[in-house]
Amino acid sequence: MSALETAAKRLLGAAEAAADGGDPGWLQAHRREAREAFAERGLPSTREEEWRYTSLAPLGELELGPARAAELGRDDLEALASPLFACSLFAFAGGRAVPELSSAPGLPGGARCDSLAALFADGASDVAARLGRHVDLKAHPFAALNSASLVDGAAVHGPRGDRLEQPLHLVFASAGRGEASHPRTLVVAEAGSEMIVVQDHVSLGDEPGFTNSVTEVHVGAGAKVHLVVLQREHAEQVHVANLQVRQERDSHFSSHTLSLSGRLVRNDLGCLLAGEGAFASLDGLTVAGGESVFDHHTEVDHAVAHCSSAELYKGVLGGAARGVFRGRVIVRPGAQKTDASQSNPNLVIGAGAEVDTKPQLEIYADDVKCSHGSTIGRLDENALFYLRARALSEARAREMLTRAFALEVLERLPGQGLSEGLDEAVGECLRRVGASS
Repeated sequence: MSALETAAKRLLGAAEAAADGGDPGWLQAHRREAREAFAERGLPSTREEEWRYTSLAPLGELELGPARAAELGRDDLEALASPLFACSLFAFAGGRAVPELSSAPGLPGGARCDSLAALFADGASDVAARLGRHVDLKAHPFAALNSASLVDGAAVHGPRGDRLEQPLHLVFASAGRGEASHPRTLVVAEAGSEMIVVQDHVSLGDEPGFTNSVTEVHVGAGAKVHLVVLQREHAEQVHVANLQVRQERDSHFSSHTLSLSGRLVRNDLGCLLAGEGAFASLDGLTVAGGESVFDHHTEVDHAVAHCSSAELYKGVLGGAARGVFRGRVIVRPGAQKTDASQSNPNLVIGAGAEVDTKPQLEIYADDVKCSHGSTIGRLDENALFYLRARALSEARAREMLTRAFALEVLERLPGQGLSEGLDEAVGECLRRVGASS
């Protein structure tokens, strides 16, 4: 039996052990369906087109064991969540809510952030009708594993017409120690509502582990959802994430994925524009060094007419890191007046760094405006000479140009203070990668 087959067996066994026979029948059925889907598919290999550039060998190398209770104190939380420690903060350790360190579920204007486990126990919410609605378990084996292991997570609800003034900060702390954590997030924004959600993945201690995150977002008619995803776990962490979004008429969704650390990071993002007038903005920034692999797969589905989307994914790769981007834009028959753009610029600062990029357009309508492009290059020698001629050291000149390249993504972050709060954290990552290249 290969290392990956052994890992899959252990993960499936842990999922079965986590199941609670006292949970609602619909949840038990959902877990059972997910276990069957994962058992049938197993962990993907590089023989599959969607995974041809990304080997899961680092996951197979982890001595995965059963999850244990992770202790998270107030001081730990403040240190981990810095500099974004906010008033509306909700803490999760090992995928389970830590209510004593979290804000009250009720937020200004009627918005709420509840523990999924609490909603399962209550039985009165509509979470059964919402959860798992947008994720294809057969197409995404890691999403199936997440559902098979589902015990807790975050459920964010924005009532009709409500505007949440402050960002809502979800901190998911991985226990490490070779354990698997399966964070789950459900965001429902009713018609006319608006919110900013920060999904912050951090590590407890200095041991690697496995994080397998699934997020579902439903953006109602005229609603606005801004999702900021920070991946800044242990440098040897394996992190797999799946984000699925459905947008209704005249809705606005933006995602901002900052992948700053990890040995293997894989992000799958699917966005369905199901209502006319919907707009999706997808941004990403990867800062990778050493021998890490960062893989981003996006799919934007223009299912109806008069929708627009814009993607900007940037990569800074040092050492012998590898970056992968596969962006797919689908314009369905009848989706006239579609406006879609896709861009993947990459800056290579390491002699052994490598980028595989494949932006794609699939257009089945004739009255559209679509563009896509990708670049891979090094720092501009003329710009370096210009800065050196003004008495800057070569190291300082390179740092300034690299930071300027990444700044565009930071400046597009929503709300006030987020870009300023994260500027130093991103700058430190850039300096670390630059110094090792």
